[in-house]
Parts: sequence; C-alpha cells; structure tokens
Amino acid sequence: MNRHDVNFLQQMKSYPSVTMTLPAHRSAPENKQDPIRVKNLFKETTDRLLKEFGKREVEPLLTGLENAINSFDFQYSLDGLAFFANRDFARVFNLPFPLEERVVVEETFFTRDLVFALNRTPRYWFLALSEKPTKLFEGVRENLTEIREGGFPITHEGPGGSQPLPGGFGIDKSAHRDERHRQFFRKIDETLKPFIAEDPLPLALAGVDRYLSFYNEMSEHKKSIIASVEGSYDKISPHELGKLIWPEVEKKLAVSREEVLLDLEKAVGEKKFASNVTEVFLKAKEGRGRILLVEEDFHYPARFEEGKLVPAEDPSAQGVIDDVVDDIIEEVLSKNGKVVFVNRGQLNEHGRIALILRY
Repeated sequence: MNRHDVNFLQQMKSYPSVTMTLPAHRSAPENKQDPIRVKNLFKETTDRLLKEFGKREVEPLLTGLENAINSFDFQYSLDGLAFFANRDFARVFNLPFPLEERVVVEETFFTRDLVFALNRTPRYWFLALSEKPTKLFEGVRENLTEIREGGFPITHEGPGGSQPLPGGFGIDKSAHRDERHRQFFRKIDETLKPFIAEDPLPLALAGVDRYLSFYNEMSEHKKSIIASVEGSYDKISPHELGKLIWPEVEKKLAVSREEVLLDLEKAVGEKKFASNVTEVFLKAKEGRGRILLVEEDFHYPARFEEGKLVPAEDPSAQGVIDDVVDDIIEEVLSKNGKVVFVNRGQLNEHGRIALILRY
C-alpha cells in the first residue's frame, strides 16, 4: 500500500463505508486463526449493518466484502490485513505492519492507522530493471509488493528486445541496440515519474551493469536513487529480492540520517530551524518546512490553548488532536518537504522534533 492507495480510499464517500482491520500472522500455527477472526469481523459487520438497513440495501456491499475475503490466500498473510467495502467497491490490503482489530462503519473509510503506518515505516520504491519486464515494487523494509498499474510492468518490445534488430550492410547493430535501450529506459523513467511525484520515496535499483548504466544516464530521478545491486534477477522471487535490497537501503538510510543531523546543526547556526511541537507545527502549516526530523517513537496527543499546543492525557477527548506529530508529518509531506526519523534521544535539545526551514 502506498500514498496513492490511501488518497484513493480517502476520496471515496458513500454511507455505509466499511473498514475491517486486524493483526495477521506470517506463519503456522498462528495464521490458522486469521480466517476465523476475519469471518468473525464479517459477522460483526453484517449484524451492525442489518440493524440499520434492509438486507437488499446492503447486499451489494456484503457480497463484495465476502468476495474480497474469499479471494485472499491467508497462507501469504503479512502482519496486518485491511478490508474496505462500500456498495460499489471492495478491496483487501495485505500489509507488513500490524493493525488493531476493529470494524468501522462511517461515510468514509477509516484510514488513520494506514496513514500512521505510512508515515512511520521505512518505505522505498524499487525498480528491478530488465527487458522482460522491468518491475516496480513498493518496499517496506525487506517486504516488496509489486505495482501492477500505471504502466508497470514494462517489457522491451521494440527492436533489440522482443523484435530483432535491423540487419544489412552498413548497419551498426551495437549502436542501434544502445539507442533502443536508451529509449526503453527513458520510457521506464517517464512511467515512474507520477509515482515519485505522489509519494517521493527513495529509489533503489537492481539490474545488470549495462541496464544500471543506461538507467542512470537517462533518469530524471538521480537524486532519489539511494541504493543499487548489480545482477540479473528475472527469475528471483520478490521475497528473495527484498532480502537482497533491504540491507543496502538500510545502510544508506542510516548514512542519510547522520547527514541530516549535520544539516540541522548548520540550520541552527543560521537560525533557519524550529524546535518543540508548537513552533514546528506552526512553521509546517506556513509551508516553511524543508526537512522534518522526528524521533522514531515520538507521539503527542494535544489540544490548542491560547495559541499553544498543550499535551492531552486522553487522545479521544473532544477537541484533542490524537497525534500532532502525524499531522505535522502530513503537512510537511503535502508541501513537498522531507521527513527523516532519528533514534530516541538524538533531538532532546529540540523537544524530540525539529524542522529545518526553507527560509
């Protein structure tokens, strides 16, 4: 699941819209209980809907939801499952992070837990470069989910790919092949552009040296590339690919964190920074945030009092923002800023959160 998926779900409004979430298990014997728990949630959903609606009114929703449940193979569960359904739509997401067990029936889908997970989990785009075909994955640590929309996967179908190169006297096949490869990798980069624009994550690459060279030559996303591994991986599973690429991504993310902490020191010297939750919140709202630094486990339920954010003991109380930190993260990302998580204690002097300002 990526930011595009969440945005799509958030745009849908239709009462009733059902969200069912639960933690899941990757291996036996624990995963034997997951189908049973999902069926229990489905029964709870059915009972709640039939108290408010006639059976014919909610039959399309329940049928779609049941079909989504039946189509899912619980042998391949990750750490969390999320089911969404209304009268015209039903979908299940298999997620590499746990979710609370709940049923929510509202006018919109309940996406808060997904937004939280997207904000707090190390994610990246991963291109497995190949002529047959190049695949795009969303990476969450070592877990890879293939993207099969927006033009991906992409196969090299022209001359030099699935079609033969032109022959004859005076034809330089090598030069012709190279130019066709440049066109192919330029197409890959163009197809990737909207994904990077909507969800500006770091980019990892895998492929033989020749393909990596062509892509790096053609790409408009050089600044996003964080790691690459050389080799041919056409016949390797996403599970094996994830184990291969994640250690490289993890090492580069650690280096990036140290570089950003140095950037913060420089910003402090230039007085182009904000510290503490209230100041960071206000500067982020103004669109001044270039890089947000947050300690990984920092959460801050709060309410506004006299222009300041005051901590709240009960996140569910009226007027309380259940986690201001998540709101700040969303605000910075929506204004094309960057978010970096650091270890606990690294931002003590800034109140566990800091913002490097654009001006």
